[in-house]
Amino acid sequence: MLGPDQRAKRTGRARTLAQVYRHFGEVDAAGTSPLYERVAVALSESDEALRAAEKAPARKRHPKVILAALHDLAIAGRAPALAKAYAASDGDAAAAAAIDTLLRMTEAVVAVAVRRQTRTGETGRCAVLYPAIAEAARRVGANAVGLIDVGSPAGLNLNVDRVGITYSNGQSLGDPSSPVRLSCGVVGDRPIPTKAIPEVVARIVVDRDPVDVADTDDARWLRACLAPDQPELAARLDAELALSATTPPLLLRGDPVEVLPDAFARVPADALPVVTTTWALSTFPVERRLRFLDRLREASAGRAVAWVSAEGVGVAPEIPTLGDRRASGHSIVGLAVFERPALHAEAVGRCWSRGRLLAWLADS
Repeated sequence: MLGPDQRAKRTGRARTLAQVYRHFGEVDAAGTSPLYERVAVALSESDEALRAAEKAPARKRHPKVILAALHDLAIAGRAPALAKAYAASDGDAAAAAAIDTLLRMTEAVVAVAVRRQTRTGETGRCAVLYPAIAEAARRVGANAVGLIDVGSPAGLNLNVDRVGITYSNGQSLGDPSSPVRLSCGVVGDRPIPTKAIPEVVARIVVDRDPVDVADTDDARWLRACLAPDQPELAARLDAELALSATTPPLLLRGDPVEVLPDAFARVPADALPVVTTTWALSTFPVERRLRFLDRLREASAGRAVAWVSAEGVGVAPEIPTLGDRRASGHSIVGLAVFERPALHAEAVGRCWSRGRLLAWLADS
């Protein structure tokens, strides 16, 4: 997947680091995080701060990475002035403290940036996954499932059966007593299937760099990847982390395509393995996506296997695109059931905004 600098080169010339930070503040953060909007613009105007950011490897200088590293230090209590400014949502004070922290603690900021990968929010995706996983189990007649999540390092998708989901049409799924509550808008007139997910007997994360939700440093980093002025997202993340920590998933580290056979082997023989991918396959080259599909076929030699996906139009191999154009602003919810020798792949829905809106399409 192209990074910000590579994308800029394709459009003509590479942006300077100052332009990258200003664009992040005025475009990317605008409307979602006024605090980061102010901080990023201030960093773009500070030659000293930019020189400090340049101490990091080129791929680690992006504002998402540097701001997350600064936030991590603030949460850890190592940058108290920055933490205080963030807590007060004081943009001017936060900008000044961020520059001061970056200058005084350059080595610490760079060390965090180099060690970590920025994480996009995984919360909220369960509203899309739940009905598709339940439908997979129904079609196979499974009384138990083993969930294998690929490409979401913290494995929060694996909470899918333990969260409470409310849809805008009045339907609800999951656990109504759960401390994690999600909401999702429904597009169109077709109702969401009400079938419940059967017993989950395995929860497995497959990722190159999985996050241990029970580890204090890993959990803090997930929080640090959120902007400080997004308290609702932070509260939901904390609730999901606490829920995951009650039954931590099995973490399998490595190339997902190579690790998948091990993951299938960890699912009890009498359970349906359900692989989930949510906006993960776009990071795979096309040939790796096809190899991923081959792994699913290979695993189905001895039993049924299901794959539930929420990916951009045309990203998930074998999942129909419904005639939709790529980069059309929505994603396709796919359901593929491998029962050797047959593969039944269907687009069961469309979704928007990483799971905030869902249009269910399949007959159930």
